[in-house]
Amino acid sequence: MAAPGPAPPLPKTESSLSFTQGLLLGQLSIVLLLGAFIKFFIFGDPPSADVTASLRATERRSRTLAHKRSLLSLRSTSTPSSQTRTLQKKRSSVLRNPPPLTTNTILSKTYYNVDAHQPESLDWFNVLIAQTIAQFRSDAQHDDAILTSLTHALNSNSRPDFLDEIKITELSLGEDFPIFSNCRVIPVDEDGLVLGDIRKGGVGGGEREHGRLQARMDVDLSDFITLALETKLLLNYPKPLVAILPVALAVSVVRFSGTLSISFVPGTAGNATTLAFSFLDDYRLDLSIRSLVGSRSRLQDVPKIAQLVEQRLHMWFDERCVEPRFQQIELPSLWPRKKNTRGGEEGVGVERESLGRAKGKEVQRDLREEARREVEAEQRAKVESERVEAEGLRWRRRARGEEYAMPGSMPAGLGMT
Repeated sequence: MAAPGPAPPLPKTESSLSFTQGLLLGQLSIVLLLGAFIKFFIFGDPPSADVTASLRATERRSRTLAHKRSLLSLRSTSTPSSQTRTLQKKRSSVLRNPPPLTTNTILSKTYYNVDAHQPESLDWFNVLIAQTIAQFRSDAQHDDAILTSLTHALNSNSRPDFLDEIKITELSLGEDFPIFSNCRVIPVDEDGLVLGDIRKGGVGGGEREHGRLQARMDVDLSDFITLALETKLLLNYPKPLVAILPVALAVSVVRFSGTLSISFVPGTAGNATTLAFSFLDDYRLDLSIRSLVGSRSRLQDVPKIAQLVEQRLHMWFDERCVEPRFQQIELPSLWPRKKNTRGGEEGVGVERESLGRAKGKEVQRDLREEARREVEAEQRAKVESERVEAEGLRWRRRARGEEYAMPGSMPAGLGMT
């Protein structure tokens, strides 16, 4: 029986799609993904301003509540023995020791009932703030200090490498003024928490003996404060300045509303008294952002750029002066000093002295002017005398009755024949 021969080779199964078709399909899928990304991520419609403000307020409120809970938990676990005691220096027996000053003492002596007092209007405060802002705007119009400071801050060492020099193209400080209203005073503890919240949390007693007073007021500003910039995006990979993309951006503050809290932090032997202020987490900041990207084919008002800039500005504001963070300003000494005294009889004496000095200077100036005029008169008289001697000989001879002989004329004895 003969051995079976080798099996015939099976035919190769070809794929339904050739290499070219697969390449085209892959390129088409990339284009579709890129188009969807540009359409929905770059040019997608942003959420409404109310929805965005509500989401931001909820996030800030949750952050504030988490901070308060952490403070309360730390206070509940801490014991009085673990608190540090401050060393007190021995005071002089000449100074009378005043009674301990507490929050309740201040409120009772100023006849301010925290629970029953109605919120106050701040019309007088609005006028003072308006005058201050008006003077600031007037100074900014005549001096380029604010423009120079902003340009230096924007082009500092913290500027990223992919940005070219930033130029300010427009700066508007607005025309309206903030309106403060609904001011009320509440007692807070050393950490800025309302004492009522502490009592609800079960920490501390019902007495308001410790802590400080805090003034809270509503602030509302409707204006158009604008800052416009121009720069270029630099692509430095794979080699420097591969591509350059011009970008123009204009940010305007349209409205701001919130609650401002102000309190004095008492100073110690080594530290001065400070003024602490911050905004509560219920504020609202409405911005108008305009953008222009490109040189020839320009993209105007890209929504994603507006969202990124607005988010960054809100983050910058939250990290600086929104509770639990606050700004602290050191106050100068309010003790009356001689060098700070102005007005009154001494002011009149100083004014008279200054007037006397001014009159003395004026007299000296008049004397110098008179001496100068005398010198000039003498010089003019000398010049005039020399001119008269040189050219006025005939006038003097006529005055004496002498005849003037013309040079080159015939003698008087010789007559005409």
